[in-house]
Amino acid sequence: MNSFVIELLEEKFQEFNQPNFIPNDPICIPHSFSQKQDIEIMGFWASILAWGQRKTIINKCNELITLMDGAPHQFITQHQSSDLKRFLNFKHRTFNATDTLYFIEWFKEYYAKYHSLEDAFARFLHDTDHTTENALIGFHQLFFSLEDYPQRTQKHIATPLRKSTCKRINMFLRWMVRQDNKGVDFGIWTRIKPAQLICPCDVHVDRVARKLGLIQRQKTDWLTALELTENLRTLDKNDPVKYDFALFGLGVEKEM
Repeated sequence: MNSFVIELLEEKFQEFNQPNFIPNDPICIPHSFSQKQDIEIMGFWASILAWGQRKTIINKCNELITLMDGAPHQFITQHQSSDLKRFLNFKHRTFNATDTLYFIEWFKEYYAKYHSLEDAFARFLHDTDHTTENALIGFHQLFFSLEDYPQRTQKHIATPLRKSTCKRINMFLRWMVRQDNKGVDFGIWTRIKPAQLICPCDVHVDRVARKLGLIQRQKTDWLTALELTENLRTLDKNDPVKYDFALFGLGVEKEM
């Protein structure tokens, strides 16, 4: 990797990994909360709804928070069946009320047994795992383990088994796992290492990474995300996905 690319990525990482990045990005949604479970629930939801204009994504997530009376974890664990009617008109792109109600049902079942969403991913990792691939595969199977889950909802939760880049889940894991002193990512999970994370590969990141020679693979799929992350590991083996800030930021700058 040439020195220009290295210097550019380092410079843009420092520029975008700052608190002023938060207000205009979906990560502002979990930053609205201080309780761990609220951060997890709305971080997960914000990442899953993260397609389209960022302003719209943020507005839709705030709508969800309002529907849950401003307290996601409390609502999910304590709501009555009659409280669910209010979600029947919720929609964001192809994510509709059926998906929303299943998410609430799954979260209710899960948090009745576990303290943190971290276990839903970390339990599937092996000591020798170089990446979070097994965590993503296992989580997908766990998420759709409830009886009579809606088939349509599967399209919203990616898995490497379908060769998806798993952009949204990887972004969520970055938020929960990465820890530095900048205040953007939360770093509230400790059983997954930053070194195991896979770079979220959205259209901005994919385009910029290809221009910088970080991706050679023609298709954009799970193997592409692995290739990109492996190349970023040559710059920082312990925290390769920190350069997501740089690649995404360069893509947004180009768009603007």
